[in-house]
Amino acid sequence: MLKTFYFDVKWDASDLAQFKERFASDDEAIQHSRDLAARLRQRHFNNQPGLVISVLDQSGLEIHREDVYPEDKH
Repeated sequence: MLKTFYFDVKWDASDLAQFKERFASDDEAIQHSRDLAARLRQRHFNNQPGLVISVLDQSGLEIHREDVYPEDKH
């Protein structure tokens, strides 16, 4: 059975986009957020610190937060 997940694209305190998708599991939804972050890095936003994708489950609980530009830990 597919579950609905909500994806909020935010930059600092501003909501840039909100959409929903259906996936079979939390892991699939999280992987989708990682794929989306990779596409944003390549096409739309050139190194915008604070740009994140928040993944929420059907109840509105945040299950994952994907930084589009993760800090370099080196």
